[in-house]
Amino acid sequence: MLTTRTARTAAALIAVIALAAGCSGSGGKDSEDKADGGGGGGKAVSTPRMKIAMVSHSGEGDTFWDIVRKGAQQAADKDNVQFLYSNDKEAKGQAELVQAAIDKKVDGIVVTLAKPQAMEPVLAKAKAAGIPVVSINSGSEFSQKFGALSHIGQEEGVAGEAVGSELTKQGKKKTLCVIHEQGNVSLEQRCDGVRKTFKGSVENLNVEGTNAPSAQSSIEAKLQADKDIDAVVALGAPIAALAVKAKDDAGSKAEISTFDLNAEVVRRLKAKEVTFAVDQQPYLQGYLAVDELWLYKTNANVLGGGKPVFTGPALVTEKDVPRLEKYTARGTR
Repeated sequence: MLTTRTARTAAALIAVIALAAGCSGSGGKDSEDKADGGGGGGKAVSTPRMKIAMVSHSGEGDTFWDIVRKGAQQAADKDNVQFLYSNDKEAKGQAELVQAAIDKKVDGIVVTLAKPQAMEPVLAKAKAAGIPVVSINSGSEFSQKFGALSHIGQEEGVAGEAVGSELTKQGKKKTLCVIHEQGNVSLEQRCDGVRKTFKGSVENLNVEGTNAPSAQSSIEAKLQADKDIDAVVALGAPIAALAVKAKDDAGSKAEISTFDLNAEVVRRLKAKEVTFAVDQQPYLQGYLAVDELWLYKTNANVLGGGKPVFTGPALVTEKDVPRLEKYTARGTR
């Protein structure tokens, strides 16, 4: 029997998948071509020009956020919105960027809550200034408390549980869960979820995600030191590529799986260097966040009735490669 949370998550996923299918299907091939692979190009609406800022916790070089931004930009192009993006992996810096958006008197703010405590005071200032906020990607449990209209993303613990169950099904015994940003609550929730359903043992490894040589070296050293590790879970697509190289250099037989997609992960799925990936549809997170703020400002709409709007998780394997290759190649999946 499904638990209440599992049933709610499943229902939300069905709704999101239907929405995503509708978005791609309604435009048709002509619309797709004009958008140059998801970059906009359709006729803008006639509503007044507005300004929306997105402030993320991303470190430099994280391809996940390139995909989020593409979705946000296409919605902005459609909605006659000036889209402003900024990011800082440090909590203090991210909060300062949100304050800068408030000072610019933007019409809406999209924000991540990876390090929520640092964001609470500045989001209170956004609320006092009458600026609506939508949170995405991380920190869903803090979204409503901090005054956001809604949260768009995946429930990270549930996603981790799906990974743990899959690893158990594959017969794995010892898993290394690689956290590429210390203090990010969403990454910790993913590893906790894996630990919850995996029948073997799970060990976390913290690496410096913005320093690729260091991260690869740390994974390699761990695999060399512990030959019992038979599974490595990367929590982001760039880390998956480093884990594959580290495994080869260490002479390890561990199999690599990862959260998130990009073109390289799909290539590695095809080559069977990565066994599966967890897709949370980052393009959809960016698109829906901007679109919701436009809808709220022009029609007082709120997605999800104040509850999280789920864009994942879905497990993707080499069987899904033919369907996804063209989308990852254009940077929208």
